[in-house]
Amino acid sequence: MTKCRREGEIMAQDTDRRAAARLLLQLEEWMARYIKSFYNPKDSIQRMILAKEEHTARVRAICRELALFLRLSPEDMALAEIMGLLHDTGRFRQFTIYQTFNDAISEDHAELGLRVIEEAKLLRPLPEEARELVIFAICNHNKKAIAETADPRRLFFARFLRDVDKLDIYRVLEPFLAPSDGSGISPDFLAKFATGEQVDYTMIRTLDDRKLVRLMWIYDVNFAWVLQRIVERGYIDKIIACLPKDEALAAGISRLRSYVAEKCATPDL
Repeated sequence: MTKCRREGEIMAQDTDRRAAARLLLQLEEWMARYIKSFYNPKDSIQRMILAKEEHTARVRAICRELALFLRLSPEDMALAEIMGLLHDTGRFRQFTIYQTFNDAISEDHAELGLRVIEEAKLLRPLPEEARELVIFAICNHNKKAIAETADPRRLFFARFLRDVDKLDIYRVLEPFLAPSDGSGISPDFLAKFATGEQVDYTMIRTLDDRKLVRLMWIYDVNFAWVLQRIVERGYIDKIIACLPKDEALAAGISRLRSYVAEKCATPDL
């Protein structure tokens, strides 16, 4: 590679880095205005908007933490924060229109958010590759599984955003944990939990099903750094304590604990 070519590539990378950093600052200001536009005098709505505002800030902050741990480049760190900042853009319009965060009975909040992002032309300043990477990650952050892609960077950032989002969702849902109400766990859920599979949320039938889904998420956590924090904060044990006693469930829990121990011991770097 010639000296001129190397210098040209360095200049291009520096331009991309500065573009991502500048855009992050602009998006932070835009997002603050956007969220405030949904503030509502009705307390039941305002509490939900504020909860999602806090979730947005926390996910962005965790994105930066994980990016620092993984030693991402300054450009990729900015992209990670952009994803965290924008990932739930659709939630604010969703709740205002439907008074629910349930995608199944309203609409997919990731796709709704991407429409808002496109309408506002928020990602236009980014180079095409970076723009498509952010869109792919946001689109897939709430799906049962990540869409197939041959692009390793897209896959990496989709996994990154899903993990960070889950870590804070455990925090959000923790106050709503309660002992089993006796409704029990659906047989299909027990079978899938025993093999470490994910389930379609439309299959949820009971409150215990809903709690078991949170344990199933563990098998979809990609980074040991994230799983270690889930364990340290006691989320897994708290969910288990609120599930009914069942022999089949106990076998699935034993499998889960072995998986967690092995995954946490596997370095990300």
